[in-house]
Amino acid sequence: MKKRIVVLSMAIMMVAASAAPAGAHPGRTDSKGGHTCRTNCEKWGLEYGEYHYHNGGGSSSKSGSSKAGSSKSGSSTKSSSTSKKKPASKKTAGKPAAPAYQTTNLTLKVNGEQVPMEHSPIMIQNTNLVPLRELAKSLGASTTWDPDSQTIGVSKDDNKITLTIGSATVFYNGAQETISAAPKIIEGVTYVPAQAVAKGLKANLSYDKESEVLDISL
Repeated sequence: MKKRIVVLSMAIMMVAASAAPAGAHPGRTDSKGGHTCRTNCEKWGLEYGEYHYHNGGGSSSKSGSSKAGSSKSGSSTKSSSTSKKKPASKKTAGKPAAPAYQTTNLTLKVNGEQVPMEHSPIMIQNTNLVPLRELAKSLGASTTWDPDSQTIGVSKDDNKITLTIGSATVFYNGAQETISAAPKIIEGVTYVPAQAVAKGLKANLSYDKESEVLDISL
């Protein structure tokens, strides 16, 4: 009879042992049902010195690490959202600037004779400008040039004209007037308003817009 009791007791103990949680291992627990791992920690999937529970509560260090991970995840999400660049504003393209001048097919005549010109005349502000050298030569006038003041002198007989590059001010025998377009130097060629020169030399000027013929007569 005693043997049956012993065998029965051993069977009850084995059943109780098999029903214990898989995560349990030797060691006393405190009032909270947990303790710090000191022996065979790796065997039970724990780190040495890790505080854990035997009632399924999990270890405190694992819980803390998961919170830290979620905190890092949240901060990285905020960082990525704030680091998005704003789309660059499109710049509206302005209208191309109008050319400062345009070449023309103007024919220059002096006393009815066509004047050969090495460089084409140009049009600025609806004013015909012609190469100074060819114009002065065809009119029998002499020219002077002052590089410091950028002034041009055109003279014949008692008539003298003084023009300045880039200026709409002209002097006829010292009397100041304003012309519609200023003289220009383009690619080394000096261009002057034909009308201003003709007026200063007391010449007559006619212009046929359809045929683009400018005729100066002395």
